[in-house]
Amino acid sequence: MLGGSISGGRTNVRVVVVGDRATGKSSLITAASSETFPEEVPPVLPPTRLPADLYPDNVPVTIIDTSSSLESRGKVAEELKRADAVVLTYACDQPSTLNRLTTFWLYEFRRLEIKVPVIVVGCKLDKRDEEHHMNLEQVMAPIMQQFREIETCIECSAANLVQVPEVFYYAQKAVLHPTAPLFDHETQALKPRCVRALKRIFILCDHDMDDTLNDEELNEFQIKCFNAPLQPAEIVGVKRVVQEKLPQGVNDLGLTLTGFLFLHALFIEKGRLETTWTVLRKFGYNDEIKLKDDYLTIPFKKAPDQSLELTSEAVEFLKGVFSTFDTDKDGVLRNSELDDLFSTAPESPWGEAPYKDAVERTPLGGLSLSAFLSEWALMTLLEPAQSLANLIYIGYNCGAASALRLTRRKSVDRKKQQTDRNVYQCFVFGPKGSGKSALLKSLLGRPFSENYAVTTDEHYAVNVVDRLGGTKKTLVLREIPEDEVKMILSTKESLASCDVAVFAYDSSDEYSLKRASELLMTVARRGEVSGFMVPCLFVAAKDDLDSYPMAIKDSAKICQNFGIDAPIHISVKERDLNSMFNRIVTAAEHPHLSVPETEVGRSQKRYRHLVNRSLMFTSVVAAVAVVGLAAYRTYAARKNTSS
Repeated sequence: MLGGSISGGRTNVRVVVVGDRATGKSSLITAASSETFPEEVPPVLPPTRLPADLYPDNVPVTIIDTSSSLESRGKVAEELKRADAVVLTYACDQPSTLNRLTTFWLYEFRRLEIKVPVIVVGCKLDKRDEEHHMNLEQVMAPIMQQFREIETCIECSAANLVQVPEVFYYAQKAVLHPTAPLFDHETQALKPRCVRALKRIFILCDHDMDDTLNDEELNEFQIKCFNAPLQPAEIVGVKRVVQEKLPQGVNDLGLTLTGFLFLHALFIEKGRLETTWTVLRKFGYNDEIKLKDDYLTIPFKKAPDQSLELTSEAVEFLKGVFSTFDTDKDGVLRNSELDDLFSTAPESPWGEAPYKDAVERTPLGGLSLSAFLSEWALMTLLEPAQSLANLIYIGYNCGAASALRLTRRKSVDRKKQQTDRNVYQCFVFGPKGSGKSALLKSLLGRPFSENYAVTTDEHYAVNVVDRLGGTKKTLVLREIPEDEVKMILSTKESLASCDVAVFAYDSSDEYSLKRASELLMTVARRGEVSGFMVPCLFVAAKDDLDSYPMAIKDSAKICQNFGIDAPIHISVKERDLNSMFNRIVTAAEHPHLSVPETEVGRSQKRYRHLVNRSLMFTSVVAAVAVVGLAAYRTYAARKNTSS
């Protein structure tokens, strides 16, 4: 694999030069820009620009000189925070400046949280005498081991113009083609995310899907990445190199994935990082080895009360993927099979919240097809761009427009008194100990547990609900911790994504009912103010416990006051859910029903109705007056004519 490089879309590299006083910073910069050694230099140079054509990547370099004085520390810190790379200097004839790298400068970078590559440069190489002779590799190896941010070390002489251009070439290269995302120096191996990306690229180039790249496929890959074909002798040479070092890297059909990965590790070890970066960037990857944003553009303008869902085409694709990776054909993806499925993505997208415990799993932790599709539905609802990215990572190549569909606005759904959504999100409110978490777990088929823990973070549960007539809807329950309600409802659009709200309370606890009614009031009022009204259900949980004497009457009165359905009594412990999840879906399917009204809301509604009637009456009176005036004028005109 031969060819040039792609710079990742950068139009400039900003390099900040720092170091102790009199270590040769300004002379180094002047020598690099003018190819001459200055007899005198000012204390600090103005920004210096190296032209784009100086280095192969055709990207200009802006060099920022800095002062070593104490009073300039703040300015230096500001410049460091704007740097793409740092050149840290010491003087070859002053060993104390070398010691200062580890006693001050490198720790200072960490204190300032400077997370850019560092090039350590020994200046004044011409002034080093035999007394100060040292083995650079031997001295720097332990320092580089301790400070991984150091990309490379080099010594130079501005006076003799020795290795001066190389200093800023390495700085530029460290920015445009960084080592850290690709290679782990400690293990001397490609990093996992790099392996995953290269595996995806290999699969995309393996057109005949025989797990090897034959000569034709290798040549197509070469042309795509480097705009130049490989000669037959070059292909033979590439395969020979791999076979000599790694016999399993080549077989009778061509280059295997193992061999493909070995080649890239070899390029990196030889300092040819630009080769691997060119390949990655040609296939749409950014510096974090994720697909660039312009590959993930969603072609829909989404209102707050709209959501995105997977299209039937995308769902069918996922069903096919599930079947392919369900190698033992038991209808379940084991963890190893799931890892294999996402082995071409930067990482498994469901390893952390909110996805980690959001779906039903088998006793061994596997996912059924229903649970697999539920995870995708949740990811598409919460992070559509992430969902699209992972579809692409695992092989979907038909574009966002065919993968995602935009639902209708809820305001339109209310007017039409129906909805076309397939995925419904239900917010679950309730005081502490009301049974919210148990409700979520029951959606996932998990057994009731007597162990109680206060929920402090939002949790999600998602599953498919079977409807009458054989249709299926996906229900997402989002548990809202009591202490987070105020914060969550603080924005106008807080309820825009909510299709239905459930208010759970402990039916044996009078305070729990009171608190649930207060939460209902808060949500109802927020809906009235924002315009994002939602159907609400009152849920009497823990129905297996003895309720307090006035519980039924009090709860019925609350529902009556708000104009919503009577409480739904459930007992998760006794597995009596009273068709709870179907009722939630039914409420979501009829967005104009079960919408609570507060007294304030009713008063405002009556006022608006009165104003509208007044305006209508005024309009009618005005119209009658106009008609009457016109009739009178007609009558008067006729009378004048007859006389």
